[in-house]
Amino acid sequence: MTTGNSHKEKLKGLYAITDQQLITEENFHASVEATLQGGTRIIQYRDKSDKQNKRLQQAGLLRALCHQYHAICIINDDIELARAVNAHGVHLGKDDLSLTVARQILGENAIIGVSCYNDLDKAIAAENNKADYVAFGAIFSSTTKPEANVAGLDIITKAKQQLSIPVCTIGGITQENIRQVIQQGADMAAVISGIFSADDIKQSTTALSQFFN
Repeated sequence: MTTGNSHKEKLKGLYAITDQQLITEENFHASVEATLQGGTRIIQYRDKSDKQNKRLQQAGLLRALCHQYHAICIINDDIELARAVNAHGVHLGKDDLSLTVARQILGENAIIGVSCYNDLDKAIAAENNKADYVAFGAIFSSTTKPEANVAGLDIITKAKQQLSIPVCTIGGITQENIRQVIQQGADMAAVISGIFSADDIKQSTTALSQFFN
């Protein structure tokens, strides 16, 4: 992990998450580069397939593009893949390896984010275990995960009162409602379909990221 604490200070802004259903292998490079050109500050590689070669190739490409555009590269769930491509960090869900293990493997400077859904206690525990940011969602009902519990906007306010690490929000965030999560104090807004299902990825990213400026 070649990253200093300076990257942790950049945990703010639009946070794009890739989706293998929305991005074809042929379009991966173009789609990722378009969202970075549009102003994505953080991008997470999320691919649940078991195609190891594809995942290694795409994650490496993503890391190179993030370097080019001065963005943060995060890998979803896979600590070994994050280490292999020298990503800035990893994002862990409820079923993933523990934060402690991730920290031991990736080192002190790695960025480690944790999904906390609608559970503030989980977020407090994550901060105590040295997580660098927490994510809450779904903030609104989401097309990507329609079955997810809706956490609502109130959790952002409560989290900002009780946590000192950055707060990321996810779930159903669009150009129409992103202002609401920022007004509640969210440091980052994670978007999947609002970026990668758009006809013009760069344009939709620009429209979303401008709310942080």
